[in-house]
Amino acid sequence: MQRTRVDVFENIFLVFLGLGTLVGIVVVAYTLYNAYKYRDTGEPAGDDEDLPSVGELPTGGKGGKKLFLSFGISAVIVISLVIWTYGMLLYVEDPGTDGAQDSIEVEVTGDGFAWFYEYDTGIEATSTLRVPAGERVWLQVTSGDVWHNFGIPDQRVKADAIPGEYDETWFQADEPGKSEIECFELCGEYHTSMVGTLDVMPEDEFDQWMDDQLTMRFTMVDGNESRVTEGYELTLEHQENDSIEDRTLTAEEFDNGTVEITDIEQAGQYNVTIESTDGQFETVEDQFDMTGPVDETYTLEMNESENNASETNDGGEN
Repeated sequence: MQRTRVDVFENIFLVFLGLGTLVGIVVVAYTLYNAYKYRDTGEPAGDDEDLPSVGELPTGGKGGKKLFLSFGISAVIVISLVIWTYGMLLYVEDPGTDGAQDSIEVEVTGDGFAWFYEYDTGIEATSTLRVPAGERVWLQVTSGDVWHNFGIPDQRVKADAIPGEYDETWFQADEPGKSEIECFELCGEYHTSMVGTLDVMPEDEFDQWMDDQLTMRFTMVDGNESRVTEGYELTLEHQENDSIEDRTLTAEEFDNGTVEITDIEQAGQYNVTIESTDGQFETVEDQFDMTGPVDETYTLEMNESENNASETNDGGEN
């Protein structure tokens, strides 16, 4: 059965609490029993009792059977508890697949008394870490300045954030809700303000949020800021991932000079090229780093050579 970090640490706590309570009850009960049994009643003991006199060392004890029995039982309990706890902590270190079908990866960077997040889709966020409920979240934690320590107490998560190094950890929250993210390493003057929010969202809401982040909107206008509705095509090219095919959109796919693309697979560095299909506009080339929703407006300038040719033709006819 798939377990979360919270489940693991709660099980360890309950087992230690249960065994501690049981041992405490046995020890206290046995102590009280012997205190009552061997209490001083002021009456002489029976003839079969060989009691030491004052100043004499006690002898006997029936070979120490009780001592060895209690020691043996204690050793078995302690060794079993150590082995079981070690196995549980190994699971925390590396849960493997453990039936988890879906997971996401997030790079966490502590820098300037704030937390920054980059998802495996390339989307970036600050302060608030949004994750889907019921999915395992793998964190790669690092720092951009000094030592920090990334922690989510409600999820039993702590990881060192060290410049130039990555500390991998994970968690899984089964129920939607919000909890606090803190820094557990004294990192400077504003250490106490280095907080954030973990927002565990229902899966469909998280998917919708991510789709909203992976959205591009382009608008074409002319020099008078009027919408341009024909005579061009737009090409998108991802600079870093060759597996993402280039996409070309014609003017017919624009709605009154505007197009919205909602099926972007990966954020990151993009090249955009806008070319005229009839030669009336100059080519536009641009680059942008997509870390969230993109909304760009491009001004299409008239092609000077085309204008000159048009004016020459008009003059010849006159």
